[in-house]
Amino acid sequence: MATTGKMSQAALAGQLIAGTKKHFASTSPLTFASASFTPAQIETSLQTLIDLRSEVDTAKATAKAKLAAEKAQAPALRTFMAAFESFVRATFSNSPDVLADFGLAPKKARAPLTVAEKAAAAAKRKATRVARKTMGSQQKKAVKGNVTGILVTPISAAPPIATVPAGPTAPPGTTTAGTAPHTT
Repeated sequence: MATTGKMSQAALAGQLIAGTKKHFASTSPLTFASASFTPAQIETSLQTLIDLRSEVDTAKATAKAKLAAEKAQAPALRTFMAAFESFVRATFSNSPDVLADFGLAPKKARAPLTVAEKAAAAAKRKATRVARKTMGSQQKKAVKGNVTGILVTPISAAPPIATVPAGPTAPPGTTTAGTAPHTT
C-alpha cells in the first residue's frame, strides 16, 4: 500500500503497530533492512513516528494561534510604541547619551543651504509656478475673461402658451348622473 503525506504515514504506522501486536507478539526477533528487531522495538520506532507527527501538528496549531494573536494586537502596540518613542525623543532631545540608552539616535541637524543652492531653489520654484500657471490671490483678481465670436439671436415670436383643461371631461353622448358642474 503506497502512502503519501505525513498524516497518512502516521496512520499507516498506527496500523502497522496494531498488526505487529496481533501477529508478531510472541515471535522472536524479526530480520529486515539488514538488521534484527524485536516486536517491542518495532512498536517503539513506529510510535515515535506517530508522536513526532502529533507534536508537529500541535506546534503548527500553536504557531497559528500565536500568529493570529500577533496580527490582532500588533497594530495597537506599534502605535503605542511610536507614541512612546515620540515622547522619549521630545523629553530627551538634547541628550544623545540618554537617547542611546533607549536605542534611539538623535535627529541630524539640517545643513544650511549655500547661496548657490538657495538661488537654484528660487529659480526652480518660479519655473514651476509658470509651468503650472499658479497665481496668488491678487493675480487671480486681475484675470478677466474675454468673450468673442458669440452671436445672440433675438426671439421674434412669443412662445405658444399651453392651455390646461379645467377638469375631466366626459365623452360626447354620455351623461353624468347626480353630478353638478363645478363653478368657481
